Amino acid sequence: MSQLPTFQNAGRPLDRRTLLQAGAAASAAVMLPAVLRGQDSPPPGKKLSILILGGTGFLGPAIVRAAQARGHSLTLFNRGKTRTELFPDVPRLVGDRDPDKAEGLKALAEGKWDVCFDDCGYYPRMVSASAELLKERVGHYVYVSSISAYAKNEKEGADESEPVATMEDPTVESMGEGYANYGPLKALCEQASEHAFPGRCAVIRPGYIVGPEDPTDRYTYWPVRATRGGEMLAPGAASDPIQVIDVRDLGEWMVRVAEQKTVGVFNACGPAKKLSMGEVIEACRAAAAPESASLKPVWVDHEFLAKQPGVDLPIWAPYAGESRGFHTWSNARAVKAGLTFRSIAVTTKDTLTWHLSRPAERQAKLRAGLSAEKEAELLKLFRA
Repeated sequence: MSQLPTFQNAGRPLDRRTLLQAGAAASAAVMLPAVLRGQDSPPPGKKLSILILGGTGFLGPAIVRAAQARGHSLTLFNRGKTRTELFPDVPRLVGDRDPDKAEGLKALAEGKWDVCFDDCGYYPRMVSASAELLKERVGHYVYVSSISAYAKNEKEGADESEPVATMEDPTVESMGEGYANYGPLKALCEQASEHAFPGRCAVIRPGYIVGPEDPTDRYTYWPVRATRGGEMLAPGAASDPIQVIDVRDLGEWMVRVAEQKTVGVFNACGPAKKLSMGEVIEACRAAAAPESASLKPVWVDHEFLAKQPGVDLPIWAPYAGESRGFHTWSNARAVKAGLTFRSIAVTTKDTLTWHLSRPAERQAKLRAGLSAEKEAELLKLFRA
C-alpha cells in the first residue's frame, strides 16, 4: 500500500453557485494565513538551530512554520527548485541529496545544528550519505518514514514492533511498478539514519498526511467532491476505519520531538480516536455547505471496486484482506510522546478553504479521485 501520490485528472471544473464561488474565494484569501498557521503554543526554553533537508514541499513548510512560531533558527538544504518563493528570510543551502549529482552535499560540508529533519529521503544510499556527513555536527536526527515501511497490513491495531518490509536488492533506486519498492526503501532509509545516529535518532512513520497545501489532492478530492452535491460514490462501508494526520499537527509535533530530544520509532497516525469513512464524508458535507445539501453518499462495496480497472479512490483502503489493518495502526506511543490532533472537521474545512484560494485552472484539475463521468459510470455499473 503506497503513500505516494497517484496523479489523476479529476475532470471538469466544479459547478458552483456564483455566490459561493465569489464569497468563498474572497474569504479564502483573507483566511489563508490562519489556515496555514499552526495551533498556538507556548515558546520553548532553549532555542534550537535546525537543519531541514527539503523544507519547501508539503510537510517541510509545516515544520518551518511551527519552528518559527517557537523561536528556533532554521537552515534549509534543497535543490532550490520547488516553491522558491517560500521563506525568503531563512538561510538556504543549495545542493542535491544524491552526492553524485551536480554539487551534491558539498553545501553541508560545514556547519553545526542541534537537530536535522530529513523529510525528503527516499533512497538509503542518499540518506546514508547525508546522515554520515552530519553525524559529528548534528545532535539529533529526525527521519520521516512512512506507515508503508511495515511488511504487512492485515493485523488491526498493530504497533511499532511489527516487522518492516524488505527487498531482495537493497541497492535498487526505483520505486518499482505500483510503487512496490516504496515501503522497503523507506525501511532501509530508517536503518541508515539509525546507523549514523545510534541513540540520537527519531523515526516518524506517518500515515496519510493531509491538509492545506497538499499537492497530491488526495484528501482534497473529498470536500471538493462534496461541493458538487448529488449522488457521490463512497467506497466500502460508512463504518470503515480511516487514519489521516493534519500536516500542521505533524509539523508541530516534530518540533516538540526536537525540543525534547525524543528518540525511537513512532507511528504518526491520526486522529486520537477511531475515525470512520462515514465521519469523513459528513465532515466534507459540513465544510462544503450549502452546496453539499443534495449530497447523497452511495456506499459501494470493495469487492465491486476491486474488479474495476484503473479505479483509485484516494485515502481509502479496503477494510478487508491484506489492507484490513492499514487504517488501524496504534498511535499510542506517539500520543504519549506529545502528538496531538485537531478535529477532522477543522482539517476538512481548512483544506477546502485553501483549495478555493488556488487559481481556477488548478481547482479544476485535481490530481486524485474520480472525474464526474467516471463516477457516474461506476455507479451505473454498480446498480446493474
